[in-house]
Amino acid sequence: MAKISTTEILESLAAEIGENVYIDIAKWHLYLADAKLHKVVAEKMYPLLTSKSVREEQVVQVLESIKVKIGGGRHELTLIDLLPLQCQVNLVDILEKYQDEV
Repeated sequence: MAKISTTEILESLAAEIGENVYIDIAKWHLYLADAKLHKVVAEKMYPLLTSKSVREEQVVQVLESIKVKIGGGRHELTLIDLLPLQCQVNLVDILEKYQDEV
């Protein structure tokens, strides 16, 4: 079986994250692909996949490290503060699926 390149894995992971995970602002759902955050999340989560350490605690730590500028850059919030709990669960599920494939 052919080995999939890191770039292909990251692109596929980013696409799946972008289509299935959203931030919730005043009950508006902004998917991470539309917010241009899906690639950043995929890149930051990739080390968890390669080390086979995808667990909710580690995912939350990574999400806490990703800062999202709001209000034209006047403020920053962590990505974890913007994700509904269900999206956090979906993200962990996506990462676990990819972890098994890496």
